[in-house]
Amino acid sequence: MAALFRGSRNLLQRCNKQHVDLALVCSRSMASKTPVGFIGLGNMGSPMAKNLLRHGYPVIATDVFPESCKELQDEGAQILDSPAEVADKADRIITMLPSSPNVIEVYTGPNGILKKVKKGTLLIDSSTIDPSVSKEMALAAEKMGAVFMDAPVSGGVGAASLAKLTFMVGGVEEEYTAAQELLTCMGANVVYCGQVGTGQAAKICNNMLLAIGMIGTAETMNLGIRLGLDPKLLAQILNMSSGRCWSSDSYNPVPGVMEGVPSGNNYQGGFGTTLMAKDLGLAQHTATNTKTPVPLGSLAHQIYRVMCARGYANKDFSSVFQFLREQEDEPEKKGD
Repeated sequence: MAALFRGSRNLLQRCNKQHVDLALVCSRSMASKTPVGFIGLGNMGSPMAKNLLRHGYPVIATDVFPESCKELQDEGAQILDSPAEVADKADRIITMLPSSPNVIEVYTGPNGILKKVKKGTLLIDSSTIDPSVSKEMALAAEKMGAVFMDAPVSGGVGAASLAKLTFMVGGVEEEYTAAQELLTCMGANVVYCGQVGTGQAAKICNNMLLAIGMIGTAETMNLGIRLGLDPKLLAQILNMSSGRCWSSDSYNPVPGVMEGVPSGNNYQGGFGTTLMAKDLGLAQHTATNTKTPVPLGSLAHQIYRVMCARGYANKDFSSVFQFLREQEDEPEKKGD
């Protein structure tokens, strides 16, 4: 009889545990089904928002350009007219915008997020902007009872499409887990960097190195070609030697060396030269403020600024190879 009682009790305990586990699963499932706002549907924002949809999150989105919204709408997103309307309908919002002024407008403008933000809303900004602006937005959000985190990305359009971005997150550590839940749907790596602004600091440092590395790779490839080397062979040698870097083995700037990169598509898509110039300007600004010498970063900034003035603004930043080739040809044209 006692054995029967123990068996019944164990069965009841298992049933209760299963009930609790099921309740937790349902709770998490219901939480994940609450809408996520997404503002900024450009080359990066659109594939990021699509990955949220693919993970089962209802997306409420807007963009200053209505034509940018259509593709996402066709995949099931709800499109609204302004950031304020998005804030009225979602308590988790991601922004992906081109520059600091855009972020300030979207958050604090007449139709901005903070006009209708609800208390407790989690705001995640994946734009690359000045760290001081991130701190400013965090203070403004805090006054409205919301939480702001900066989470800029690395990886480009390809990684955004494949959900393989790297997110560098700055903000209140207690909110990191909540942010991570969404960011892991869009990226392969999510790294907590510290307080608000540290994500931007990490991104600015990364992009300064990326620009320097791309210019160095382009110069090296160009010199090797001038010396009679086959570019594919040279790239192969570099990538098994000490000169190997991401710009040489994953994003080579020479047309025909790699498939699936902008250099193989007339430098279309990818990370625009104008955006690289903007990020290098942020690096220059912060270096000046912290009295940090960045001679190569400064030179890279000037090269990309000149490229913008010479018709490369909308081409991928790897078009610096084409820019260098153009500079070589100029003396010959003048001689003609």
